[in-house]
Amino acid sequence: METPIEVKPTRVASGFLDDLSETCKMGSPNGRAMYRTDDEVPFDSEINFHPSESSLMDVHGSHSGESRTVHHETLAGMIYRSIQVVVFSNKLNLLMPFGPLAILVQKLTGHLGWVFGLSLLGIMPLAERLGYATEQLAFYTGDTVGGLLNATFGNATELIISIYALKSGMTRVVQLSLLGSILSNMLLVLGCAFLCGGIVNHEKEQVFNKAAASVNSGLLLMAVMGILFPAVLHYTHTEVHVGKSELSLSRFSSCIMLVAYVAYLFFQLKSQRNLYVSVNEGASTAWEIPVAFISVILLPLVGNAAEHASAIMFAMKDKLDISLGVAIGSSTQISMFVIPFCVVIGWITGHPMDLNFQLFETAVLFLTVIVVAFMLQEGTANYFKGLMLILCYLIVAASFYVHVDSSQ
Repeated sequence: METPIEVKPTRVASGFLDDLSETCKMGSPNGRAMYRTDDEVPFDSEINFHPSESSLMDVHGSHSGESRTVHHETLAGMIYRSIQVVVFSNKLNLLMPFGPLAILVQKLTGHLGWVFGLSLLGIMPLAERLGYATEQLAFYTGDTVGGLLNATFGNATELIISIYALKSGMTRVVQLSLLGSILSNMLLVLGCAFLCGGIVNHEKEQVFNKAAASVNSGLLLMAVMGILFPAVLHYTHTEVHVGKSELSLSRFSSCIMLVAYVAYLFFQLKSQRNLYVSVNEGASTAWEIPVAFISVILLPLVGNAAEHASAIMFAMKDKLDISLGVAIGSSTQISMFVIPFCVVIGWITGHPMDLNFQLFETAVLFLTVIVVAFMLQEGTANYFKGLMLILCYLIVAASFYVHVDSSQ
């Protein structure tokens, strides 16, 4: 009887398998394979790749060309799978056509109510995909940078619209819409994140980096200081040069705020990286709604849809540090960068914009920052805190509904 021959894997074959195993584990901080959500297509169902066959080809050396072909097929399969996951895997992406439909309705009918509703539906899948991309980046960059990138992408549209509106002479619309974005992010977005995260994770109290939240709260208070002083100077009539001192102070304060924000980015990313649509007043007349309410409440609801969806999604996954980076980080970026940047742009282009947001609006911003700062001082979150923030936002919304803008 013939003795059976034991076949042992060659060093080349085992080395290839080890490399393949390590490649599959890349992208996860705990060394496990990249996670899949329920709506994603499994990798193995799309690509039938057998490493043993490739290893034998390399060992015998007679099929090296075929081995390279398999590699190219694998790369093509990975690209196909990535496109499938990003575009086709989520059922919410079925709402994407509503975005172009809103443009079509606006061109054909000009019915602003339909345009608003269709735009809101069309932006939802884009907001969800932005949150998904942020979560993938957070695996490599960390929660702090991930939240910062999400806030930056979400505020890019607001910055572009603000510059365009500023050049068109709609200075007050720019002020109110940016103020509304800050209020919406701090109260509504953060409140919904705390509420949903607290309900989903009701068995424990969620925690976040208190040190990073304190830094953001300090920057928001600094922004309130920069916005408050020109308003107080205006209403107390204590300007040295009437009509000029207020604008000069606004420009000086804006430059200081931009420097502070750049220093904050360096502190956050380098020094302490481990620490932590223009309003149509015809619309206002037709709906019998004050312009301030449309600018401060309704417009930011659409503009902040990306931050809203992302912050809630991360909170439900018990990733509150990213949620705070999205909600509070976005408010900090608007107050310390976007608003001062618009003041400087207006200065350069000859469309003067100051930091005098009027007394009522400034008081609302000041009290909002104080309330949120108290909510964040413990470094914990629960559904009750989220409910309180949402109720505060309802009070703000009601106040602007009965408020008549004194500058109009």
